[in-house]
Amino acid sequence: MILGVGSFAHGVGEVLTEQGAEVHTYFTRDGGRYGPGIVGPTYASDAHPNLCKLLRELAIDCVIPMSIDWNRADWVEEFLELGIPIISPAEEGIRLERDRHFGKDLCARYSIPYPKAFVAKNRLEAEKILDENPMPFVIKNTLCSPTSPVHTILCESMEDTRSWLRQVDYAEGVFLQEYLDSYEAGHIAFVSGGEIYSMVSNLEYKRAFDGNMGVLAGVPLGGIVEMDNDDKYGLARELLHPLLPWFREVNFHGPVQVTAMRHRDRWHVLEYNVRIGVTCGPVIWKMLKNPLEVLADVSTNRAIEPRFNDDVRYACSLTLAGYGYPFTQIAAPKFPVEALGEFDCYVWWNQVAETPAGTLALDGHRIADVVSIQPTLEEAIENAYDNIAKIRCLSSYYRTDIGKSLWPPGSE
Repeated sequence: MILGVGSFAHGVGEVLTEQGAEVHTYFTRDGGRYGPGIVGPTYASDAHPNLCKLLRELAIDCVIPMSIDWNRADWVEEFLELGIPIISPAEEGIRLERDRHFGKDLCARYSIPYPKAFVAKNRLEAEKILDENPMPFVIKNTLCSPTSPVHTILCESMEDTRSWLRQVDYAEGVFLQEYLDSYEAGHIAFVSGGEIYSMVSNLEYKRAFDGNMGVLAGVPLGGIVEMDNDDKYGLARELLHPLLPWFREVNFHGPVQVTAMRHRDRWHVLEYNVRIGVTCGPVIWKMLKNPLEVLADVSTNRAIEPRFNDDVRYACSLTLAGYGYPFTQIAAPKFPVEALGEFDCYVWWNQVAETPAGTLALDGHRIADVVSIQPTLEEAIENAYDNIAKIRCLSSYYRTDIGKSLWPPGSE
């Protein structure tokens, strides 16, 4: 059972279905319901408010969540009592992502580099922190959730920061993290059986427009994923393996992603995530020869033996954005979405819906993720761009420079 919507649920569902899994999707949000319905049965949360009843009826073997919000659902205690394996840590392990201050303190405990960071309850506290620490800050939510009133705002100067502090919603406070330039990268591993297993390194293109310009979009406009079970860039060695005592202490098992910035020749943690990720999740399962075996072992906290496909080492992900994105307060017309040719890579639909005539129409701001998984990075990029050009929707756009900057990890 996948908990999610849109291209994440569509992508994970399609890849696991190819491997012989029976996939169901439980919609945790509005919109993005067309794609998951292509690969298996789907269930709306308003029609099935208690997920546990559905899990029992369907005899579900494993749950794959899109976000950590499952841990706050009304049915969470009942779910944990059922003992159904889930690709996510529970309870204490989830704090690594949910509570930014906790993650900061954990890094200090294990001597992991972390930018200067502070929590402010209101504007007066935030402005005092800025006055006492004259530097640009990235403004984030203090408690990670898709429903948070604050999403990441990157400020490159003190005055940028001061301007934004006058605008943000302080209902849940703000987390101020020192700005450390733009040499960013990520690494995803599985923790299972008390050990860490590296999977991939990745880079997300978070700016809205070509040249890494514009605001940070709520979800990236593209990404590069590289098979990296040897941790060639050192992200796992420097930022994940020092946490192994804590992982064992709290019986952590599931995915863990670290997003980091290269600063003064060292990686610094920006944040940790404890879910498999919208951009990389389906790609990881595709890069494995034995994804269902790995999924079963990680969800039950057993030692794993991942076997990788040598012929699919890289992936390029491109997002086709619709009218108004990333300014989602702008209403998006329901423009027709047309395929102008046959696709020869993955196309995972996002906020589209089927019309009464059986055609597709825009039903939000993000149309699709086009993902190519190939032996080389050059092949992946070329194939992804060939395919995204086959989708037509008025006023849509995509970045044309994925892979031309910021890669490999640690690059400008």
